Amino acid sequence: MRRSNTDPLARRYRFAGTGAALLVYAFLLLPSLLVIPISFGSADQIQFPPPVWSTRLYAELFGSPSWMQALRQSVIVAVATTLLSLLVSVPAAYGMVRLTFPGKQAIIALLMAPVAIPVIVTALGLYLYFSLFGLTGSTFGLVLAHTVYVSPFVMITIAAGVRKLDPTLEFAATMMGASRRTLLRRVLLPQLAPSMFAGGMFALLLSFDEVVLAWFLTGPNTATLPVKMYSSIQWEISPVIAAVSTLLTALSLIVCCIAAACQRTEGIEARR
Repeated sequence: MRRSNTDPLARRYRFAGTGAALLVYAFLLLPSLLVIPISFGSADQIQFPPPVWSTRLYAELFGSPSWMQALRQSVIVAVATTLLSLLVSVPAAYGMVRLTFPGKQAIIALLMAPVAIPVIVTALGLYLYFSLFGLTGSTFGLVLAHTVYVSPFVMITIAAGVRKLDPTLEFAATMMGASRRTLLRRVLLPQLAPSMFAGGMFALLLSFDEVVLAWFLTGPNTATLPVKMYSSIQWEISPVIAAVSTLLTALSLIVCCIAAACQRTEGIEARR
């Protein structure tokens, strides 16, 4: 009897909680969704709803040399950062999970420090440090800075994949005479491929969207797309920003879906 009285009450609380969560998510997502119809307007100012629907803003975006230069710079920096962060994060994540050595916790805390330190503090420190070597305003310096920023997130993703690996497979390969290079190439990397791909996608997205480090470290000829957007908002309000924001939103959605699919595939393979 008590169960029949409490079940409807529990369902009401559950429905109320679900409804409140949906309202919060809608409130957070609504500004991003409003940008999409604005990007298909044809007016010379940002207006919602657009009086006339067209793709003029996208044509203006892809026909502008300054916007295309910023887009190319963002792509170059994001791809280079992704590759470099994977090169650093794979052995680091494996060592964090599998190895035991003195000072391990201190090293892990040092590697994860960029997550805890505010980005603007990291940007200022890197600016002062890179100034000593003449790396400010260069693409190479920006790639190094972004690698420092995104590597902890990549390490966490890959470390989760390393924890799912069966250590007996590595032991069996070693007993069969496999060298460390063969073990890495034939045993570890194939199993870590989904985690590496997901971590690489997150690194690509984080680097492509990052603005604080880029604002401190880029120059007039190395400005990335987020820096160009911020400068455009600061000095002029161009409707082209709506088109750029829509493209960045679509890119973020695609990357997140791909990363989630990779994590799901890895989980299914691990259960098998």
